[in-house]
Amino acid sequence: MSVTLAFVIAEIGQLDDPTRRKLSLPDAALIRRYEAATGFTFSADYRLFLMTVSNAFVGTLDPLILSDAMGGTHGEMLTTLQEARAAGIPPDWLPICADNGDYYCLTPAGTVRFWSHNGSTSEAWPDLATWAWEVWVSGN
Repeated sequence: MSVTLAFVIAEIGQLDDPTRRKLSLPDAALIRRYEAATGFTFSADYRLFLMTVSNAFVGTLDPLILSDAMGGTHGEMLTTLQEARAAGIPPDWLPICADNGDYYCLTPAGTVRFWSHNGSTSEAWPDLATWAWEVWVSGN
């Protein structure tokens, strides 16, 4: 099934009431600060994902958060990026979700790749929307 990010965002809105989310969503200025701090330019899809549903609670995984503190907490992007680099993920992969020492990462090509604590795997999704739907929302 091919999905769009708009479809995934709408479905997440149905599954998790946005008015009950405790974490704030990042705005464009905070996203720019993270881009500068990480050295990555986030894709338009990833920016939209961050600004609309990155604080939702669906499935069993949580996407990485962008906080004003910029580091120091579990599940925060800068902290997780440091941990992932120390574990050996490729330097051009951006972790978007961590799971017990394993990472889901955006690649420069826009695909999402799974990196196990045992090293790279062949698990991949063609885009952020497909990963969000199949892995985060559906739990596959």
